[in-house]
Amino acid sequence: MQQRFPIYVVDSDQAQYNELSAVFNFIGETCERIGKNELLDKVDQARALAIILCEVSTELFQQFPRSAFLTLSGAIDVHHENHIAVLTKPIKYAILMQVLYYCQSFNFPKEKTFKTNKYLVNALVGRGERIRDVRYLIEQVADSKANVLILGESGTGKEVAARAIHNISKRKKGPFVPINCGAIPAELIESELFGHEKGAFTGAFTMRKGRFELAYGGTLFLDEIGDMPMPMQVKLLRVLQERTFERVGGTKTIQADVRIIAATHRNLELLIEEGKFREDLYYRLNVFPIEKPALRDRSEDLPLLLQELLVRLQIDNKVELRFTQRALESLMLHNWPGNVRELSNLLERLLILNANKIVDINDLPIKYRYIDAQGEYIESTEYSAEQEALAERDALCDIFSDVSTVVDDSDTHKITGGFLENLPEAGMNLKDKLIAFEIEMIRQALDCQNGVVSHAAELLSMRRTTLVEKMKKYSLSK
Repeated sequence: MQQRFPIYVVDSDQAQYNELSAVFNFIGETCERIGKNELLDKVDQARALAIILCEVSTELFQQFPRSAFLTLSGAIDVHHENHIAVLTKPIKYAILMQVLYYCQSFNFPKEKTFKTNKYLVNALVGRGERIRDVRYLIEQVADSKANVLILGESGTGKEVAARAIHNISKRKKGPFVPINCGAIPAELIESELFGHEKGAFTGAFTMRKGRFELAYGGTLFLDEIGDMPMPMQVKLLRVLQERTFERVGGTKTIQADVRIIAATHRNLELLIEEGKFREDLYYRLNVFPIEKPALRDRSEDLPLLLQELLVRLQIDNKVELRFTQRALESLMLHNWPGNVRELSNLLERLLILNANKIVDINDLPIKYRYIDAQGEYIESTEYSAEQEALAERDALCDIFSDVSTVVDDSDTHKITGGFLENLPEAGMNLKDKLIAFEIEMIRQALDCQNGVVSHAAELLSMRRTTLVEKMKKYSLSK
C-alpha cells in the first residue's frame, strides 16, 4: 500500500489553517500546520504531497527542489519549476482535485498517474492505487484494436470504464452502443445483435439494423456477457473471428467494423467448468482484462466519489446537500455491497429527505450508522452484533477444541495441548489472556494484508466495522 504523505501549511494563522484542514480532511488528505524554521529542520526527512505557502519563500523553493509548492491567493505569485498553482478562495472542489493531481504527478513522475489524462481523472474519480491502476490500463489499451473484458461486481461502474475507453480512443467520433446480454430474451438476442430482414419471422414487418451495424466505426459494449445463452455464444464467436455477419433471414454479408468491449460480474472461468460458457469465446474476449475494484476495497476514494455524485445530483435536483464529518466517517465504514450504484441511490434519497440541509449521523438510514452521536463506533444493527457474538463464541470453541485433560498420580488436573500449553498451578486471568491473543491475531492479520483493514477483517472472518472497533479499543493502527 502506498504511503499517504501529508500536506504542510507553512506559517499560517490558526483560523486559516482550520479552514484548509477542514477542506483537505473532507477529501481524505491529512493536513499539518508547520513553521518555516521547523520545516527547514526536516529538510532531509520531510516528504509531503504539497507544501502550501502563505508567504512566498525563495529559501524553501531552493531547499525543497523536489517538493510540490502551492501558494494562497494572498501570496505573491512566483515562477518556479516546482510551484504548481495558486489556491484561490473560496476553494472549488474541481480545481482543488486537479491541483492535487498535478502535485501527485510532480512527486511521482514515474508512476502511472503521470500519464493519465484529465478526462480519465474526471470520469473515474479517485486517488487510490486501485483506481489509478484502472486509469493506467484504460489509457494503455484505448488506441489498440484488442478486445477488452471488464470484470467487477455489480454497481462498480463497468460501463463507465467502457465509455472511457471509447472516449479516449481513435474511435471516439463513432457511436458507443451498449447492450445488456442478460436483459434480452434468448429468442430475440440474435435479432438485437445482428438485425433482421423484413419477413424473417412473425412480426418482422420491416428491415431492422442490429447493434453491430449501429456501432459501425465505433464501440459495441456487451454488458453481462456471462448471461448470454450458449447458442448465441457460438454465433458471436464466429463474428469475432471473421468480422462479418448476416442479418436474421438475410444472405448479404456485412462487415463488422466495431471495437468489442465486454463486461460481467460473473466468474467466467467457473462458468466454463460448469459448461455454461464457451472457453474459446472467453479467450477471444479476454485479450485485455480490466478489473474494476469494489467500493469497499477503496474506501479512501469515497469522499471524492460522494462529492462528484453530489455535484451531478444537485444540478439535476436544484438542491444542495452537505455532510458532517461524523456522517462521512460512518459512510466510509459501510461495506457497500451495491458499490457506487448503492452510494448514488443513497445520495438521491438523502437529497429528497434533507434538501438544502446538513446531513448528520442520525439523518442516515440505520444500516449506514456505524458511529454514534458521541463519535463512538457501533454496530449497524442489533442483529449483526448478535451474529458477531456468536461468531466469536464459535471461534473460541475452535481454539480450545484440541485441549485435553489428563490426571496424574496426585489426581491434580492439568490441561495440556492447545495454544495455552499448561495451565499454571497458581491459575491465570482468562480475560487478559484472551485479550492478548486477540490483539496478536489482529496484528498478524493486518501485517499479512499490508494494513488493508477490509482484507484483514476477511482473513479473521469478521465484519470490517467490528475490526475497526476492536482496533480503536486496543489502540491499534494500520
